[in-house]
Amino acid sequence: MSKVLEHYHYLHEIPELGFEEFKTSAYIADQLEKAGLKVTRGVNQTTGIVAEIDSGVPGPVLALRADMDALGHIIDGVACARHTCGHDGHSSVVLTAAQELLAEGAVKKGRLKILFQPAEELGAGALAMVEGGALDDVEMILGFHLRPLEECVVGEATPAVLYSACSTLEATIKGVPAHAARPHLGVNALDAAVQAVNAVNAIHLSPGLNWSVKATRFLCDAGVTNSVPDQARVVWDLRSQENAPMEALKEKVTQAIQHSVAALGASAEVVVLKEMPAAEIHDEATAVIRAAITEVLGGNGLLEAKTTPGSEDFFYYPVKRPNVKAGFWGLGTNLVPGLHHPDMHFDLSALAIGVKIFKSCVTRVLG
Repeated sequence: MSKVLEHYHYLHEIPELGFEEFKTSAYIADQLEKAGLKVTRGVNQTTGIVAEIDSGVPGPVLALRADMDALGHIIDGVACARHTCGHDGHSSVVLTAAQELLAEGAVKKGRLKILFQPAEELGAGALAMVEGGALDDVEMILGFHLRPLEECVVGEATPAVLYSACSTLEATIKGVPAHAARPHLGVNALDAAVQAVNAVNAIHLSPGLNWSVKATRFLCDAGVTNSVPDQARVVWDLRSQENAPMEALKEKVTQAIQHSVAALGASAEVVVLKEMPAAEIHDEATAVIRAAITEVLGGNGLLEAKTTPGSEDFFYYPVKRPNVKAGFWGLGTNLVPGLHHPDMHFDLSALAIGVKIFKSCVTRVLG
């Protein structure tokens, strides 16, 4: 009987933030070693794991990737980690598939590498794995993500999820402090920050492009209510369906912030906190996934490619290693109310379907 639910229930109860997945990675590595896989822990001095099944026969090198980290939330005023993006499900599916593939002797040529990646939510985990050499010998890499109910249901899957590029910009806006009774002696950082938000909202790119920008955090406090605040911090979330327009959008946002606050006598330092590239998907990898979904779910379960404004650091793999053929699919799970919602939940029966689809992918390439 598949162990996917056993793995899921254990991992779900030990959510850990990016680069802090100590219990999670230890459990996964232990399970892989017990199954008989060759395991490398601590990839690039992180919690990352690479496991391998070597057939001993010449052939391609295929990699499966799962992310391990949970999200940080503030719930009832308490900061906590919680699995609200399904990474516990991803790890459970890939771990189970690896165990079953080895037990069944399904890898008959080439090598299968299994990547368990930290810190996807930070946009830094895939880069750490690449820099640690995890993809140096890989020819094709496949990843997946649980999909919300509105995209596909249990019994359905999409062979390609076309993610958007994402950048997170933070501006530290500096003014001049003053007594609130004498505001003319200072420069109000709060006023300048509001001006910056409005200036960014007035940005326009071509209507033919799929993009968005919005402020998502605003912090400003002089410590008392009768002083003009001299510092504010504002964060913006930028999205673009393609990589090239993102560069223009970042430049426009930075200029809008700096020029608008300067008009009030303030200054702004703008830094990029996090960014992820748009999807780079290879036709050959997608064809493998499409055939696997059809085998497991039939033609009625195979959906068309899905475009999403969400982002995934998985796509650093093909961006940093252009010779690697990347495929990324979506699994229907009846997931509600939505990804990153504190109460996110889904139909656990879908995880067994995910295992079957990945196993089918592997046997098509290495069987």
